[in-house]
Formats: sequence, C-alpha cells, structure tokens
Amino acid sequence: MNISIFLFVLIIFIFSAIIHEVSHGAMAYYLGDPTAKNLGRLTLNPIPHIDPFGSIVLPLILLIPALFGYPTLVFGWAKPVPYDPRFLKNPLLGAALIAGAGPFSNLSIAFLLGTLIKFASLTPALTMLFGSVVWVNIVLGIFNLVPIAPLDGSKVFVAFLGSRAHGFMRFMEQYGMVILIVFIIWGFDFLVPIISYLFKLFTGM
Repeated sequence: MNISIFLFVLIIFIFSAIIHEVSHGAMAYYLGDPTAKNLGRLTLNPIPHIDPFGSIVLPLILLIPALFGYPTLVFGWAKPVPYDPRFLKNPLLGAALIAGAGPFSNLSIAFLLGTLIKFASLTPALTMLFGSVVWVNIVLGIFNLVPIAPLDGSKVFVAFLGSRAHGFMRFMEQYGMVILIVFIIWGFDFLVPIISYLFKLFTGM
C-alpha cells in the first residue's frame, strides 16, 4: 500500500465514523432529545467530531502494517455524540434506536455504493474508491454491532433483555472494556467471514 492509498483509507474512516456519530444524534433528535443539536453535533463538519487520538493517531498506527503489505484492522472512534435519556419516552428502547442508528448508517452507505459498483459501469478508479468506502463502512457497522460495551451493539442487545438488562449493564460497566480488548485481539477473525460475505453481497465482487 502506498502513502496516497494509506491516507485515502484514513480519510474514508474518519468521515465514515463522523456519519456514524451524526446518525446517533439525528436519531436522538428525532426521538425528542435536542442535546446533540444544541451542542452543534448534527453537522458533517469534522472539527466538532474528531477525537485526536481515536480518529487520527490510533488509526494511523494501526494502518502502518498495511504499508508493508500485511493485513491490519483499522480501529478508532470519533467523539461520541451525547444524548439525554430524560427526553426519551422509553429510555431503554430509545437508547437502542439511537445506538443502532450509527451502524445502520454505515451499512446503508455500504449498500448504496455497493449497488453502484454492482450495476453501474464505473471506471476501475471509481470501483476501487467506492469499494474502499464499502469495506470500511461494513467493518464499522458490523464491529459496532458486537454486544460488548461501549460498542453500540451492547445498547441494542440490552433492549431485548427485559428484567435482566440492569444486570448486563452493570457487568459491562465493570468488564466491558477488558472484554472488548480481548475480542479485538483474539475474536475479530470471527467477524471477517460476515464482513467478506456482505462485501460480496453488496458489490458482487
């Protein structure tokens, strides 16, 4: 991977993560919570969303092996968009909908651009560009649906637990980050077949 592709993938990741976070805020606003809007977070301007370490430094470090031809996992985050559960009529369901909006936005982008790749007559350069966007967004969408805190999937999962939700949340507050680190190191390979299948399904490649 040359430097230009390296930086291109990083830019795709940053803007995909921003769309992910804005989608959280937009869903919260739709459900009656103006917190994100009042803080100026319902914007695609990257400046309010960028976390210097999570959006730039960490992805840059993780992309370094790709410069030498080695496979790598790009992982990072934008600044989380806050919401106030007091504005939600059903806080548990509302939290799940807000959390799910982020991965849904990434998978929607992947599906739409994948459909273009599949059915439109694109140049090789555009196919590569759109293919990179599709891949990054599928990775972001699927990874964030894993039910481990602080990932979005944990909040979606909680909505289905009923009376067991509080116990799960307490457990994740204590051990979620440790479990997540273990999953990133040893468990991410379990997601690769899902990511590859969706990429092929969306793009036909």
